[in-house]
Amino acid sequence: MSIEWHEARHYARKAGSPLPEVDVPLGEAVGCVLAKPLVALSPLPAYDAAAMDGYAVAGPGPWRLVGRILAGDPGPPPPLSPGYATEIGTGAVVPAGADAVLPYERATRNSRTVTGEFSPGRHIRRRGEDCPAGRRVLDTGTLVSPVVLGLAAGLGHDTLTVHRRPRVATVVTGAELRRGGIPAAGQVRDAIGPMLPGMIRAAGAEPVGETMVTDDAALLVEALLRPDADVLVVCGATSAGAADHLRSALDTLGARVPIHGVACRPGHPQLFAVLPDGRFVVGLPGNPYAALVAALTLVTPLLGRLSGRPEPPVTTAALAGPVTPHDRDTRLVPVTVAGSAALPVGHDRPGSLWGAAMADALAVVPAGWPGDEVELLALPSGSPPAVTVVAGRDGRRIDQAAGVPAPS
Repeated sequence: MSIEWHEARHYARKAGSPLPEVDVPLGEAVGCVLAKPLVALSPLPAYDAAAMDGYAVAGPGPWRLVGRILAGDPGPPPPLSPGYATEIGTGAVVPAGADAVLPYERATRNSRTVTGEFSPGRHIRRRGEDCPAGRRVLDTGTLVSPVVLGLAAGLGHDTLTVHRRPRVATVVTGAELRRGGIPAAGQVRDAIGPMLPGMIRAAGAEPVGETMVTDDAALLVEALLRPDADVLVVCGATSAGAADHLRSALDTLGARVPIHGVACRPGHPQLFAVLPDGRFVVGLPGNPYAALVAALTLVTPLLGRLSGRPEPPVTTAALAGPVTPHDRDTRLVPVTVAGSAALPVGHDRPGSLWGAAMADALAVVPAGWPGDEVELLALPSGSPPAVTVVAGRDGRRIDQAAGVPAPS
């Protein structure tokens, strides 16, 4: 018996637990989630540093000029006595005894003497003034972005402790599928296999390979025995036809199948199972747009949970355009967001990704929808699109990707 769409997403989100923590080099941590707080190993700045090119000065002027200090010079510079100045570059270590850095443009140099006006402490970044050593700067659960990596490096980290990325293997079924060229009569190009790795990475997981099998139950059982994956995503074979062997393969393996069918259109014949060893299996329909809906329903929430990502906030918008709700099931409709409205783009048949490729989000249209606001389900993208502001039902600000509506 099918379960409701929201119930299915909630179940997938709660089915697992964040994977164990691992230490990874900074360059491998983007997209992971901190399993421990980020603590400053080094103060920031790490030393008293010049914030401008100019002269480090001590006491009142005029100052006698002695020496030069540049960023990267080895060892601490000699202390500076009152009445003396030293030429200094941005980022260089400020000598002990200096009261300020006098920028070139505010200084007058005459042979070996420098004059000018300054404010005490001006243009010196004192050790630890931005962040002292030992300060907790980011909490557990923070998603590691490129900016977080830069911060971590600046605070002295070479590695980060994160939740291990879930490993996801895909199994693509169907004797009719072709991976290249123009398909002949009775053949179709596989559109789901190329789509899934990007969705898996966007959810914080790691694709670990793909297996293609014909409509053979024994081959499907063998593919599900792959030991290196936390999650196996099976494309096709989820319905009740003569070539749909996923349920029987799971029965052979002794799997528990808490979800077999979700009340949504498209994507109804999707499946969620747990193997005896604790690995997860998600079955997607064979039609590409239906598979996309199913992946966003079950795969993305599961991987978000396993990778330790916080549950994303719910966003809503007013749905502007002719949409007919299903009498029993939730409809997922591709939309672009322009101004304060979500606009259907059309081209949303189960076998076509055309509409989804033009969309910013999928509008979640419940059965018997009365025509008011709808929830927006974000689509993964290769780069952030433009942003507009959409007013939610309660007047709060909702930032969504903007797009240009296409004809139905």
